[in-house]
Amino acid sequence: MKRLITIAFAGLLMAPVFAQEDQTTAPAKEVVTVTEAPDDSVIAVITDEEVVVNNGKDTTRIKIGKKGIVIVEGDKGTQVNIEDLNQADEDNDMESDDSDDDYGKFKPHWAGFEIGLNNYLNSAGSMSLDPATMGFMDLNTSRSWNFNLNFLQYGFGLGTDKIGLVTGLGAEWNNYHFDNGNNIAKVNGVIEELPLTYPDIQKTRLQTTYLRAPLMLEFQIPAGKKRIYLAAGPVGGVKLFSNTKVVYKANGDKQKVKDKDDYNISPLRYGFTARAGYRGLRLFANYYMTPLFETGKGPELYPFSVGLTLADF
Repeated sequence: MKRLITIAFAGLLMAPVFAQEDQTTAPAKEVVTVTEAPDDSVIAVITDEEVVVNNGKDTTRIKIGKKGIVIVEGDKGTQVNIEDLNQADEDNDMESDDSDDDYGKFKPHWAGFEIGLNNYLNSAGSMSLDPATMGFMDLNTSRSWNFNLNFLQYGFGLGTDKIGLVTGLGAEWNNYHFDNGNNIAKVNGVIEELPLTYPDIQKTRLQTTYLRAPLMLEFQIPAGKKRIYLAAGPVGGVKLFSNTKVVYKANGDKQKVKDKDDYNISPLRYGFTARAGYRGLRLFANYYMTPLFETGKGPELYPFSVGLTLADF
């Protein structure tokens, strides 16, 4: 119930911002599918309603004007579908969407699909964790993937097509793969190491899912018929799901154990996001000033991620 109230309150706070007329949304029939494991699934679907946010055990429904998103944590892998059921609106959006060499209107850079790597810093700003107190949180960074689907964007030119404010909505999935074959658990309300006795452990990981909204200042620099864009600003998030998973082999067969819990993950967080791009090279970075775990209920770690934008909506 507390999570439902928190998400609904955040949605109502964002509603006036998203009611503005100057907007762009993800185009129809865009489909992004990312399979991290057969039992992790998230699905987003565009529908037709006003602003409403509901959160159930495994499903979050968000309705914004004539658009809507359904996020479901299921058992068929991580899948995201985006559709526009109003073909007329889609055609209008496509006609009004300026190309890169049309400088008549400010075109923001937020909506798209991003992939990167996760890690975190301790309170001293270092990725080196104290083995005695935080060694169980050491990560296999090469497997700690970050996926972002930014499905809604709004751009407001500041009197020019080269400078503007950018906001929108996106979903962020963070995978933290532990490096020492251990898991985590709540012990007396505090996150501690959970040693594992499974045979032939393949991987152990913590996953978090957030709904997020940025407010960035973006600059665009003409470079021939294209533009270099630079954008940065604060970003806030509301937690939707969190779980852990252990994969091991027993008698030659792969076995999986998945547990859903809040794991004292911060329900609300804020930080900074930055983006830069030119033509096919598009980079992003996120850093959160809110710790991964609630204060006093787990190791003090501050998440960050860096990566590439693979699909720009």
